Amino acid sequence: MSEALMSTYARTDLAFERGEGPYLYTADGRRYLDFGSGIAVTALGHSHPHLVKAVQEQAGRLWHVSNLFRSPEQEKLAGRLVAHSFADKAFFCNSGAEANEGAVKIARKHFAAKGQPEKWRIITFEGCFHGRTLAMLAATNNQKYMDGFGEKVGGFDQVPFGDMAALKAAITPETAAIMIEPIQGEGGIRSVPTEMLRALRALCDERGLLLILDEIQTGMGRTGKLFAYEWAGVAPDIMSLAKGLGGGFPVGAVLATDAAAAGMAPGTHGTTFGGNILAMAAANAVLDVMLEPGFFDGVQKRASYFKQQLTMLADRFPDIIGEIRGQGFLMALKCQPANTAVAAALREEHVLGVLAGDNTVRLMPPLTIPEKDLAEGIHRIEAACLRLRGTAKAESAA
Repeated sequence: MSEALMSTYARTDLAFERGEGPYLYTADGRRYLDFGSGIAVTALGHSHPHLVKAVQEQAGRLWHVSNLFRSPEQEKLAGRLVAHSFADKAFFCNSGAEANEGAVKIARKHFAAKGQPEKWRIITFEGCFHGRTLAMLAATNNQKYMDGFGEKVGGFDQVPFGDMAALKAAITPETAAIMIEPIQGEGGIRSVPTEMLRALRALCDERGLLLILDEIQTGMGRTGKLFAYEWAGVAPDIMSLAKGLGGGFPVGAVLATDAAAAGMAPGTHGTTFGGNILAMAAANAVLDVMLEPGFFDGVQKRASYFKQQLTMLADRFPDIIGEIRGQGFLMALKCQPANTAVAAALREEHVLGVLAGDNTVRLMPPLTIPEKDLAEGIHRIEAACLRLRGTAKAESAA
């Protein structure tokens, strides 16, 4: 590990030289199945030819001009996202945390522009994760992330996950919006029930609040539809996107209705790099693939197979896997041993997963993964379970 890097990550001692489809390769030729997808980022797998071509061609023409000028590339991407969502407007940034910051600013400015500046507080839910900026740390309200960074940024109130009575009690005349992930990612792949999302939409309509959906991790096809909210048949007022939007290129977005974004006049928000031309080329290329007829039908079919196979493994190894969670290709193993031990056993079998809360390991293959590679992954997960079971027996005998 380089001493020149800040020690902000507990990095695994693995480095990759190249990737192809669902696989990553080390310099010495070892091949790993990437069921982490860069934390749900490389939605089309590694080195997808259409994505590579789009970025290479754009890089040869123009990289960056700033938001002081029109951007036909932004206009194209915004139009496509609006056409395939609830939204009327889009704003582009660089990351998920920035997108969530933008979503909060839009909600607060909405009420200020209506002459209600006192409505500025946002309600979030225990177990959420909305980013690492100071404001998003306050929204997340996890003490381990906030220690050492001074006084918590104000304006956020948190209630227990799934507790509608506590949510209603937390609403005050200062409440502007409710912010929630359709499936909590860092919180352990905890899905918000469809009836709860519908109840949140009805509650916001009844109380005159805005509904913000954080689809940083669930959006861009990860659950089997372009956006996770589509499964519930309700729409938010504001939604944040990132991760899979650029297929690996850094890009984020905030989508909103005309009404929600009415306060966002020139000068109210901005970014130097956000919406740069290379990012727009990448995101438009991702949409080219995802909007092809039948794409999500294929994702849903292969994701159903994956979940079925994982469930069968859980039945065979209840001492290793306590529960299968998630939807689409946003899955998790609720582990019986420490999730760090499970993730290590998976790496020994050349499968990459991602740790999450509630003692889980996330499994997030690229949306384009063929069924044969999913089957290979299941075989390797089975081998990891056998490895863990053998270790437990050896320790017990000792």
